[in-house]
Amino acid sequence: MHYVIDPGRTEAFERFARAWMRLVNKHGGIHHGYFLPAEGASDRAEALFSFESLAAYERYRARFGTDPEFIAADRIRDESGCVLRYDRTFMRPLLPDS
Repeated sequence: MHYVIDPGRTEAFERFARAWMRLVNKHGGIHHGYFLPAEGASDRAEALFSFESLAAYERYRARFGTDPEFIAADRIRDESGCVLRYDRTFMRPLLPDS
């Protein structure tokens, strides 16, 4: 996930991010963390997470808009205005040979 965030609302974004890390892990994924601005552009953040299969990801995504925990996590974003825009990109890892 690629985010454009409001730099003045980083604390709210961190609350939003912690909620989603917990939910991804609870519902079958592995959250590899959020990466927040430290130097350079102060309005970009990234999140990396993975699921064992597309089917597992689709089961997780089916909870959006219906699961109370998912709705509460999105409410942090919506009420704080910490996220200005986000894009989802599907990627595959290329790992070093063992």
